[in-house]
Amino acid sequence: MSRAQKRSAARLASVQALYQMDIRGSSVVEVLAEFESHWIGQEIEGVEYSPAEEGFFRDIVGGVVREQRTIDPKVDQALADGWPLKRVDAIMRAIMRAGVYELSHRRDIPPKVTISEYVNVAHAFLDRDEAGMVNAVLDKIAKAERSDHLQAS
Repeated sequence: MSRAQKRSAARLASVQALYQMDIRGSSVVEVLAEFESHWIGQEIEGVEYSPAEEGFFRDIVGGVVREQRTIDPKVDQALADGWPLKRVDAIMRAIMRAGVYELSHRRDIPPKVTISEYVNVAHAFLDRDEAGMVNAVLDKIAKAERSDHLQAS
């Protein structure tokens, strides 16, 4: 499995972990331990969960938790007027938070890659319109935060 595939799996696992934390109120320590020991790279009820780059997974989940106070206002601003992040479905919140964290804090990853990856994750859980909203929000934030990188590519 390539590094890109392991990173894609880490993004998917990160979104699932953030969703679980949001719904269950699990701590970051609990969710990291659970995913690393029971989900990532395992087969559960006939579903195989791909091996993921664990350091990348930990960075995204931990980073979102650590930076949530700065991430959420950015998403609120990028969403349509009068539609705050707290009104968005939990899985969509997790996708957008992870995407914004990566755009803001992982300068080693091109913004177009980040946006594409999280739109793909969105397609796994959401309908086309909602995935389109994820794309629009992440694109708007990328243009504000990484415009130099977007113009160069």
